[in-house]
Amino acid sequence: MYSKVALAIAFSPRMEALIAEARRLIGIFQGELVLIHVGVKTPELESNLEQILQRHCADLGRVKTIWKEGKAAKTILKTCEEEQINLLVLGALKKEGLFTYYLGSVARKVIRKSPCSVLTLIDPKVETTRFSKVVINGTKLEVTPRVIEKGLKFCQAEEASQVHILNEIKLYGLQMATAGEGSEDEVSNTRRKLVQEEIRYVQEILDGLDQSGLKINIKITAGKWAVELVRYCESINADLLIMGDENGYTFIDRLFPHDLEEILSELPCNLLIVK
Repeated sequence: MYSKVALAIAFSPRMEALIAEARRLIGIFQGELVLIHVGVKTPELESNLEQILQRHCADLGRVKTIWKEGKAAKTILKTCEEEQINLLVLGALKKEGLFTYYLGSVARKVIRKSPCSVLTLIDPKVETTRFSKVVINGTKLEVTPRVIEKGLKFCQAEEASQVHILNEIKLYGLQMATAGEGSEDEVSNTRRKLVQEEIRYVQEILDGLDQSGLKINIKITAGKWAVELVRYCESINADLLIMGDENGYTFIDRLFPHDLEEILSELPCNLLIVK
């Protein structure tokens, strides 16, 4: 699924944990690891990296390190294209301050424009563990069938113990269900039908996919889907949220937050964006 994984590294306290996490992924997918560092290459930094790789990567032949200078986001994106990367791994803060939000961190810029799927890790650990509780965005969007398909494959590779697919009752339909002069029973029946329609939408996608080894729960909520995704991930203490990327975003989207932007501003857990 992800035969070539890239990790953007900076020589920070979390670098070793990020390398350990990336190494675990290439072990699962039997792939190659490409490390990308944007900055000056020095003997000291090279030695430091070599020591970390020797601790975590038994087969150094499957690891390639690329050193480049330039603007961080642009250089990372260009390298991913040149190396034909399938999955890019990034470290990110769980919550960004207002100043960082409006200027756009390197991680944000890369996520928006990446040619490949992006896995953002908010709490990488040297002693790695698998993603056990996974939430997949099942909101009715053009990309949703592909997101669910790729999400299930990722969960199978991870041997996730719980997979939750979250869909929503559209606000317009919910308002229609509670409007007018219908009886309480009629309103209740309309709500029930709306829930059933959203469950059916997800179930029809699942019926055409391999679900072996997975325990899947379809959850229906009412409200703004980005907000509900964050709340649900927090309520079950999810390890990973999987969602798709509809299109690129502009500065205007950051002034008037797009749903993905809202999630990126305060990540509830690790995030996989399927592209």
